[in-house]
Amino acid sequence: MASLLDRPEDAVSATAMARGFSAKLKEVSTRMTDRLVIFKDNQPAAVLMNVQAYQDMIDELEDLRIEAVSRDRLATYESEPAISHEDMRALFGKEE
Repeated sequence: MASLLDRPEDAVSATAMARGFSAKLKEVSTRMTDRLVIFKDNQPAAVLMNVQAYQDMIDELEDLRIEAVSRDRLATYESEPAISHEDMRALFGKEE
């Protein structure tokens, strides 16, 4: 599992972030850096990351959720009450 802060240069204080917001935003938006961890009172307060990196993370999380649901359903699958694919197609009017 990746840690919140892999490199010290990925950390920035809230004060420094406020002073150099445009430059820091450019770093993240152009992917010169993956993310910036913003510290307030020596504690991590926020993470600034590229939109595409965020979307990739959300997509991966959704894939993992779907996989977990599938795994749970397969563990309790009973073939007796199941309906065949052909029967489902017939029920919904899509004869082959």
